[in-house]
Amino acid sequence: MAYEHILVDRDGEIAVVTINRPKVLNALRTDVLSELAACFKELECDSGVKVVIITGAGDKAFVAGADIGEMASLTPKKAKEFSEFGNSVLLRIDRFPKPVIAALNGYALGGGCEILMSCDIVIASEKAKIGQPEVKIGIPPGFGGTQRMVRLLGKMKAKELIMTGDMITAEEALRIGLVNKVVPADKLMEEAKAMARTIASRAQVAVMMAKQLINEGVDVDLETGLALESKGFAVCFATDDQKEGMKAFLEKRDPKFTGD
Repeated sequence: MAYEHILVDRDGEIAVVTINRPKVLNALRTDVLSELAACFKELECDSGVKVVIITGAGDKAFVAGADIGEMASLTPKKAKEFSEFGNSVLLRIDRFPKPVIAALNGYALGGGCEILMSCDIVIASEKAKIGQPEVKIGIPPGFGGTQRMVRLLGKMKAKELIMTGDMITAEEALRIGLVNKVVPADKLMEEAKAMARTIASRAQVAVMMAKQLINEGVDVDLETGLALESKGFAVCFATDDQKEGMKAFLEKRDPKFTGD
């Protein structure tokens, strides 16, 4: 499918999704969000794709936020609809069954920060700047920032970042656990693809099950989470990859996973 505002490139089992509005720092608006939703729906059905990388076009921004020009004239009713739509798209990324890696090539602000928090792993350029600056324009975050950040960082740190609206560096984001890794700008995609290839080489049913168990278990009590894990653990014993993986281990060779 052809898109106007995003690019989708394949590199073997990796799909690279690029938000392609560099002149406006890849700002999000309704049609961009619609294309992201359609893209992830398409990739979910593509059995040849095992890992997705999402990034921004150009060297300045991952996503610098939502398009203020579109938001400025919204009524409260329309603003609620815009927020609900944005949340539905980011939930699609959050619940996407395959791993999603965010490659932060620059500013990840507002909606950009909310996108990275909906991904599974975040690799940032040393030049990246991250934040939720919405209070500077009279609104709180609207695409899940108040909910995901507190779950990732804890209540006090989330309140500090959201209530001040201040940007932080990639190194500070790494220190507090908002990104997984910081790399030189010219190595960003190389590092993201290297991690994607590592994940793609593993047993895919197990990888997807692990993602599902983490996502479903994070907000329940420990006993419920352990019950979920036991069920998921058992399901994987019905797969060919489990048999191949354990057989290869015992035979001291590399496994040949098929995804079955």
